[in-house]
Amino acid sequence: MIRAVIVDVNDTLCMTEAGSFDLVNDVLARMGRPPMSRAVHKATWGEVLLDAMPRRSPGVDLHRFAELFPAAHQEYLADGRLDVIPPENLAALDKLVLAGRTVLLLTSRAEAEIEHMLAPDHVLAGRVTGAYHQGNTRFRKPDPRAFDELLAETGFTPGECVYVGDSPGDAVAAGGAGLRFIACLQSGVRRLDEFDPSLVTAAIEVFPDLPAAVDQLDAVKGAAGKV
Repeated sequence: MIRAVIVDVNDTLCMTEAGSFDLVNDVLARMGRPPMSRAVHKATWGEVLLDAMPRRSPGVDLHRFAELFPAAHQEYLADGRLDVIPPENLAALDKLVLAGRTVLLLTSRAEAEIEHMLAPDHVLAGRVTGAYHQGNTRFRKPDPRAFDELLAETGFTPGECVYVGDSPGDAVAAGGAGLRFIACLQSGVRRLDEFDPSLVTAAIEVFPDLPAAVDQLDAVKGAAGKV
C-alpha cells in the first residue's frame, strides 16, 4: 500500500509561478533594477530562489535582494496574491487522509517561504503531517538525497511513498530515491514530454485527480502481486 503521499508546493498544491513572477519583479523594482522576462522566470522555475536570481537578474546584489524579499513576500501573502490553495485541492487532500494515507510536503523553498503554511490555523493543519524544506533538509531537488530526512524521520520506505510534482527535477529526485512519481501538469509550465518517461509512474491534468491516481497505483500493484 502507498502509505505516504508527498506533495510539492509550487504549481502542484497551489499555482504560484505567476504570482512569484510578479513578486520577484516587485522586489527588483524596489532595488531599482529592470524586470526579468516571463521566459527567464519559467526557465528557472523550481530552482532555489537565490540560486536562480543571478540568471533572472544578472549582477543583482543577492544580499540586498534577500533583505527585501521577506517583507514583500508577506505583503503578497496578506493580499491573497500567493499560495492560495483552492477548495478542490483541499478536498483532494481530505480524500487521501480518509484513505489512511499520510500527506507530507517536500519543497525547495526556504523555511521563511513555507512557515506560514505550517501555522496551526492554516487550512493545511490536520491535513498535512509534516513539511521538508531548506530549513530541515541538507539537499535540494533534483538531488535524490532531498528525501533523506523525510524517510529517516517517518520510517517510510521509498516503496511506500509516491511524490507528486510539476517539474522534471521533481521526477529525477523521486526516481533517484526509489519513489514512484506522479507528474501534475495543471500549471501548464511543463509538458509531459519534458519529463523522462522512465521516471513518471503516472500523470494527472489537475491536482484533484491525485486521490484516484494513487488508488490506481495501489490497484495495479495489488493485481501484480496476485497468483
